Amino acid sequence: MAVVGAGAAGALVAVQLCEGAARRRTPLDLILVDPAPEAGRGTAYATEVPEHRLNVPVGGMSCYPDDPGHFRRWLCRHGESTVTAADFASRYRYGSYLADTLGRAIITAHGTVSVRRLRTRAVGCADAAGGRLELKLADGGTVTADNVVLATGPAAGRSGWAPPELVASDRFVPRPWTPGALDVVGESEDVLLVGTGLTAVDLALVLDRPGRTVHAVSRGGLLPQPHAVTPLPPVPPPPGLAALPFHRLRRELTRHFAATRRAHGDWRPALDGLRPEIVRLWQGLTDDERAEFLGRDATLWNVHRHRMAPSTAETIARARAARRLRVHAGRVTSAAPQKDGGLIVSLADGREVRVAWVVDCTGPGLRADAGGDPLWSGLLSDGLAAPGPLGIGVSTDGGRLLDARGHLERPLFTLGAPRRGELWETTAIPEIRHQAKEIAEAVLAPLTSAPRSVRRRPTDQFGLPLSTHAAAAASFRCGLARVITVRAKAAEAFARATELDPGFALGHAALALLGHECGADVDVARELADAQRSVRERGDERERSFVDVVTRRIREHEAHAGAAGDGDTALVGHLGRFPADAFALGIAVPTIAFSGVADLDGTLALGLVERTASAYEGHWFHTSLLSFVRQEQGRIEEAGELAQAALAAQPASGHAVHTLAHVHYESGAHRTGRDWLDGWIGGQGRGAVHRAHFSWHVALHELALDDSAAVRRRWFAQLAPGRVNGVRALVDSGSLLWRARMSRNWTGRVPVDGVLDAVARDLVERPSTAFTALHGAVALAAAGDLPALRRLRTHAAGADPVQREVVVPLCSALEAVLEEEWASAVRELRGLLPSLRRVGGSAAQREIVEETLLYALVEAGHSDTARHLLEQRLDRRASPLDRRRLAGLSL
Repeated sequence: MAVVGAGAAGALVAVQLCEGAARRRTPLDLILVDPAPEAGRGTAYATEVPEHRLNVPVGGMSCYPDDPGHFRRWLCRHGESTVTAADFASRYRYGSYLADTLGRAIITAHGTVSVRRLRTRAVGCADAAGGRLELKLADGGTVTADNVVLATGPAAGRSGWAPPELVASDRFVPRPWTPGALDVVGESEDVLLVGTGLTAVDLALVLDRPGRTVHAVSRGGLLPQPHAVTPLPPVPPPPGLAALPFHRLRRELTRHFAATRRAHGDWRPALDGLRPEIVRLWQGLTDDERAEFLGRDATLWNVHRHRMAPSTAETIARARAARRLRVHAGRVTSAAPQKDGGLIVSLADGREVRVAWVVDCTGPGLRADAGGDPLWSGLLSDGLAAPGPLGIGVSTDGGRLLDARGHLERPLFTLGAPRRGELWETTAIPEIRHQAKEIAEAVLAPLTSAPRSVRRRPTDQFGLPLSTHAAAAASFRCGLARVITVRAKAAEAFARATELDPGFALGHAALALLGHECGADVDVARELADAQRSVRERGDERERSFVDVVTRRIREHEAHAGAAGDGDTALVGHLGRFPADAFALGIAVPTIAFSGVADLDGTLALGLVERTASAYEGHWFHTSLLSFVRQEQGRIEEAGELAQAALAAQPASGHAVHTLAHVHYESGAHRTGRDWLDGWIGGQGRGAVHRAHFSWHVALHELALDDSAAVRRRWFAQLAPGRVNGVRALVDSGSLLWRARMSRNWTGRVPVDGVLDAVARDLVERPSTAFTALHGAVALAAAGDLPALRRLRTHAAGADPVQREVVVPLCSALEAVLEEEWASAVRELRGLLPSLRRVGGSAAQREIVEETLLYALVEAGHSDTARHLLEQRLDRRASPLDRRRLAGLSL
């Protein structure tokens, strides 16, 4: 496979080829032909001028059409953590992004794809034996390839507008982007830019300085319009445009733009909404209508369609206001040399401009061979390619070149600017990346051998087949083993599986899920996109269903939090068809590893565990899950027996340990629970993922034992920030401090500020789930941060039903506690208790509200009510703490 050109278009093709071949396990020899020192930059992204910004926002510049956030995330990982999708990055940074993405794709495909760079130009292309193609290189060599992609970018323009005396002048710069072309311009010499498009804007930024005047001239004298500083959403065009003749199409679009401007104060949303329709509209025009558009409308179209970044527009405006940049409407008719070495340039209307240099900024030519490129000239003259509509670019069918007879006889492809005649909208990254993907799929599809049904696939530890090879399957089994035991380094094992087999969909899906639900350090969107691509190319029904479950789960809208949505429905349906999918079952049951299905009364999770029992035949993993749902049902003795049975088979089973922690707590066996769990944490639990949560359970026993010194030691040794971060710090560390304060086991100010510093502020004040919101409210109350608590209440009031109905009154109650309005606090907290189960989590976690109520009752002087509540608690389980509090009320 040969790709001619390693700029943006060539790099995007190479990325898709490398990753596609790796996913399919299709051996490929890839040759990139380009003289540039670094792939990915081309002319556009080689500039090191920091003022040269992209003309498309960051959100539209991803390499991957199915992963629009990829570029933004790359910038975040490379020092620009605050960048948004609406920002405009520097062009040099984008070149670095392309080069890095290509480099990573090559590494990913190592062992399947070999890549060579030939730093020379292709100057010819001819037929070779066996239906192959031979590229002739400028250094005298040749390359014979099964497929060739011409990713040459826009054709260089010809200076046909320039009078002969100007072309012959050594003061004329015909190709300003040639390295060093502008170095000849003196510091104080004036310059004329012929053209006022984006090329002229870029050069004006380079040349602008005090003491110099930069002139720019074009027929219309129009500079590109700026992008909006705060863009509005696109407004779709009216229906039926494609069926209209051109004169009516123009009229309808004019009305649409005017209506959008009246409604929104800006015309840009109308043009942005039209963009997906541009190719279809262009292809619906006759050649005469296209010619009419080019002669009458193209200039006005281009200055509105191809816009400047806001910061660029501001700089240009300042230069114009200072008269360092002067824009003229006109046409160059002659140029006369001066004795001082400068030029007098005459315009058609009789005006003259005195400058030292004239620079051609008219941009690329429309013909494929406009710049005299020998490769394209040879293809057209030999009939291997044919001009496109109106002679613009070349004719293709889905990117594959049509020859002079209109046939598709050669494996010769192109993308981007050479397709402009047939597509018009084809020169920006959002279009080129789609074309790159289509070309890669067209090339790789015939090379991908069908799966061999006779070859037995490896399986996971529960007997389910895996669409990968043995080495990747072994790493996947290791990761799955760590997931079901709730042990660390599962993500590392899954990452190893995808390194061994980049097309292993389940490995990518597992990583995406662990990043989304467990905070693993992975690029969730990227792994999810890889899973979707891979499962389409190589995956059985079970794997496709699992990837769909993960996709729906990750993409579930925040409005569905706390209620069953598409993700839960898909997960339940998946387990109905594939009950032995242990990973899916672990996701569904809300124990400690995953958030589970939105199950308000516990029956759904219980039903899933019971219905899948026959697929596991008493396996310790299934027994562990069953033990947990039994304790949620209040069947404490049975839950303990099941947990002990699971631990006898697998002492590292985190689910069973978690169950036993709850069993000990709910049965009042606090000393036994403390000692047993403390010993497990120091032994089998050393590799557990959620050690902090197990430490929190030990601390609950110590609280119940009324051992304030032990609680303090536990917090500083195992639960303080630095040892615990993220959501775990909020849920475990923060809640423990509040419980200790409410039970009067922590005197003085609790050190909760460090907890809040260890958690993303949005997680606290704008949580997506009611469970997180409850713990955010508790942490903010512990910090005494009334303004933040009120912001959380405002967020919850506009969130899902559970947040509105439970978290909003909880925030009000905690505000009352902080303001010592005890009657209000008691009223709000007592009203909450019946609906508290809706927030999810365990009874031990939700008990924090009851602890707060007890504190408020005592402060309000409601001793009888507090005594009654404590007696009820002591009837459920023994607790030295509650006995001490009850005794205190009797004094």
